[in-house]
Amino acid sequence: MYEYEIHRYRSDELIRRADQVRLARETVRQGRDARREAESQSEGSGATGEDHTPRHRRLRFPRTA
Repeated sequence: MYEYEIHRYRSDELIRRADQVRLARETVRQGRDARREAESQSEGSGATGEDHTPRHRRLRFPRTA
């Protein structure tokens, strides 16, 4: 009977963890969708899709001769 109790406890704990992971994924997905929706609305309102910094992209390594 003791082993059955341990099994039930572990099973319940795994189910709780899976629910937490599922909720975290859903929250991230909703945030991502909201960001994409805001970006698409700002593009439609005439805003440009430029980077947030005015710097030009530079090469990581200098060019070889």
